[in-house]
Amino acid sequence: MFTKRIATTINDNEWLNQELMGCEFKDERLGKRFRMLCEQLWNGVGKTIPFSCQDWANTKAAYRFFSNERVTEDQILEGHFRSTKERFFNTDGPILILQDTTEFSYERDQSELGATRIIPNEKDILGKVRRITKRGILMHSSLALTTEGLPLGIASVKFWTRKKFKGCNELKKHINPTRMPIEKKESYRWLENMEKSTKLFSDHDRCIHIGDRENDIYEFFCLTKKLGTHFLVRTCVDRLAGSGNHTVKNEMDEIKVKGLHRIEMRDKKGNVSEALLKIKYKHIKVLPPIGKKEKYPELYLTVIHAEENKKPKDRDKIVWKLITDLPVGSCKDAIEKINWYALRWKIEVFHKILKSGCRVEDSKLQTAERLVKLISVYCILSWRIFWMTMINRCCPNASPRLALTDIEIKILNEAVKDNKNKKLSDYLIKIAKLGGYLARASDPPPGNIVMWRGLARLIDIQLGFNLAMKLVGN
Repeated sequence: MFTKRIATTINDNEWLNQELMGCEFKDERLGKRFRMLCEQLWNGVGKTIPFSCQDWANTKAAYRFFSNERVTEDQILEGHFRSTKERFFNTDGPILILQDTTEFSYERDQSELGATRIIPNEKDILGKVRRITKRGILMHSSLALTTEGLPLGIASVKFWTRKKFKGCNELKKHINPTRMPIEKKESYRWLENMEKSTKLFSDHDRCIHIGDRENDIYEFFCLTKKLGTHFLVRTCVDRLAGSGNHTVKNEMDEIKVKGLHRIEMRDKKGNVSEALLKIKYKHIKVLPPIGKKEKYPELYLTVIHAEENKKPKDRDKIVWKLITDLPVGSCKDAIEKINWYALRWKIEVFHKILKSGCRVEDSKLQTAERLVKLISVYCILSWRIFWMTMINRCCPNASPRLALTDIEIKILNEAVKDNKNKKLSDYLIKIAKLGGYLARASDPPPGNIVMWRGLARLIDIQLGFNLAMKLVGN
């Protein structure tokens, strides 16, 4: 009975069906091919397209899909956006929308792929020092996250490459960048993604848009107010404040420390240490840039400073200067906002899964259009790996059927023997063990690397068992 049930349902990826349900293509055949392609790439996560497709017919069909002009990245991600929206409504409280940019580098000719950046003093293949132009694709993504750290999905994404760099530095000598309209700047992507992700969720007041210092854009602050949403950004600009005869820094220097907050820090080697932060905050009248004061209004915002007293020996000193439109009436409120900003690094983890887990930079596709479509598919798969990692930490006592099918549960019971077969965390740790996790008493919760390795092995076991059942049947 058990073997028959596995043979008939072994290829059912229920979560994938949910993520692709809202995708709409102009040709029904494209939709069927997309569904099959996603399943093949998930079964061979981290491998090449030929490895995932297994034969020339499916490989050629995959290449044709990525080359098809009727297929766009928006169509590929449409179903996932809808699923993210559904998960948003199934949660309560604030949702953090994390924004960040990442770069995918490829060895391609200029005619095939645009540029991402210039490294001024890099050595080429012959060892000569020269300016090297890196070719590839830039991706700016917005990741929806609960305050407990559970990723709900991608809310918006933007891809682009730079055609040329010539004249950029010369232009700055003649035009003040602060006087240039935001629509003409590359940083406009922060506003575009914020507006798109906000409109995806109709409850705008629950959205908290979080960004690093590159997101310190006055137009961004004004747009959040217009849309009725909120922001929490790390600042890099000392803006004019009050009546205009002093800056934000001048006001914050006069504020006394209002509390202390102790946090755990992990260095590059993985060693954990504690840091004691001094907390200051104040509600301040912030003025727009001088060149734009007639176009944008004054804003009343809260500035939060969290800083270590002394520089540690083994790492950089923590200095966080945050600005937000959220109310901060106590030190407890300030610490809450600091903890929210500390979750910003999770979008970098998501980008790491794309590069290290799914290995999108190893692809041999030649053009930017094809690569963008492949990256879009892997965005869905990377979210799933990330979600499986974090659901173990956020909901360890939940039912295992929240993340796994009955067949996957029975296979894990046979593949990894132990006496713990009740909670979701027990089964997710079994998956991590398949990926090399030791599960010692002192070990931290399993991370993304061992999780995607374990998922890959679980998929291989499922496929192997399915093949064995077919051979027995014949």
